[in-house]
Amino acid sequence: MPITYERLLNFPIPDVRQRLRWQDAALYALSLGCAQDPMDEAELRFVTEGAAMRALPTMAVVLGYPGFWLRDPTTGVDALRLVHGEQAITLHGTLPVEGEVIGRSRVTGIVDRGEGKGALLYSERVILDAATGEKLATLEQTTFLRGDGGFGGPSGPVKKPAPEPEGAPAITLDLPTRPEMALLYRLNGDHNPLHSDPAVAAKAGFPRPILHGLATFGVVGRALLRAVCGGDPARFGRMECRFSAPVFPGETIRTEIWPQPGGAAFRARVLERDVVVVGNGAFRAR
Repeated sequence: MPITYERLLNFPIPDVRQRLRWQDAALYALSLGCAQDPMDEAELRFVTEGAAMRALPTMAVVLGYPGFWLRDPTTGVDALRLVHGEQAITLHGTLPVEGEVIGRSRVTGIVDRGEGKGALLYSERVILDAATGEKLATLEQTTFLRGDGGFGGPSGPVKKPAPEPEGAPAITLDLPTRPEMALLYRLNGDHNPLHSDPAVAAKAGFPRPILHGLATFGVVGRALLRAVCGGDPARFGRMECRFSAPVFPGETIRTEIWPQPGGAAFRARVLERDVVVVGNGAFRAR
């Protein structure tokens, strides 16, 4: 079934109500490699219950997650060939460690790049406090539909990425990923077999399962939290970037940071292959 523009633009993505426990916040942090040093008190607060516990700001990406809805055949999307292209997150407040949240997702735009050139799907998810209705975070995502161009949709508008920084970074921070990180990260709710099944990864053109793009996003978010926000989640405002290459679990992610008034520009590369995996990064502190 090919893409029908109006049907996909208005695809009904159900709201997701999620009960959040401190264990969920700890699992998310552990799945990003937090607290590998059991003496690092700054990171232990993200994985240990109690009054001092805090949620990592980027945990918003796994809250109210509607699942791999693009796998539904009625979308018309070739789900095996889609790629997570860009991600942005805006925090409107500090995320709770416990409570109940609602994720409200919608498609905000589709761009047809033409036959053989794929398409861009823009979507948004708002995270709300279920008890108060307070908006906690807004997530914006670009999905590159590699196998779905030429269905007669509009050719724009196309979102412009943040400019790439120039010169040498003022700050670099290396954070390792673990060989089993993708298997841990999928416990947050993203069960795409591309990240766990070697056969599926091979069909998609990869030699082995790759790390979730949002896991890479979270590792880079950890680096920005430490380097730009002094480790304080309340200062984490907005983070946006473009995914330029996959990360394989076990590789080391180096985040390169250019401080700017009110925030920073950034990119990230894996040291083992010297490949840029995240580009066009912009960060705004609160």
